[in-house]
Amino acid sequence: MRIQKDCYNTILLVWLICVPMIYVFMRFIPWPALSYILCVLPMAFMGFSVFFFRVPDRQTVQQDNAVTSVADGKVVIIDKVFEPEYVNGECIQVSVYMDFFNVHVNYWPIDGEVTYYKYHPGKYMLAFLPKASELNEHSSVAIRSQFGDVFFKQLAGTFARRIVTYATPGNMEKKGEQCGVIKFGSRIDMYFPLDAEIKVQLGDYVKACETVIAELHR
Repeated sequence: MRIQKDCYNTILLVWLICVPMIYVFMRFIPWPALSYILCVLPMAFMGFSVFFFRVPDRQTVQQDNAVTSVADGKVVIIDKVFEPEYVNGECIQVSVYMDFFNVHVNYWPIDGEVTYYKYHPGKYMLAFLPKASELNEHSSVAIRSQFGDVFFKQLAGTFARRIVTYATPGNMEKKGEQCGVIKFGSRIDMYFPLDAEIKVQLGDYVKACETVIAELHR
């Protein structure tokens, strides 16, 4: 199992907090049964921190016009919206919410050239709320494929206080390679042309690289 490289410091911090707690419980609590019980929570959190930031092996969908999910999670929004930042027009928004148990590594959804990147500071509302797309801290990225542009946002949530994005305008990127990571609960908003064929429904659970969110047409 590989660990996301940008999460080493977070894992180290968790372990630096938990190890002294375990030592205190074992050293200063005279009742072994109680000390063992108290040690369970920090030990479990140490293990979970490693599991949470894992980088899974994925079989990326190879169909050229298929836009795959940027992240694992649950589809919470499918709607026709006006997107003012990059699209500057009406489009279809598909949002995927990541909870604590989802892989939080993000992947490029299609082959193409990065045409736009911008970081937006903001609030830390619950990521599944509709207004989070506008008000929360987020990074905006656009990638131009031979079938058209795909614009997406990495949104921070209440507990996600760091967004990492590997987007440099002008770079050519390949579908299925890592494009970043969001730490803890968060959301991905994806925006598609109105003629895109959406392949998911509300409530669907999707996997990055392997679930087709939409198909684009020339």
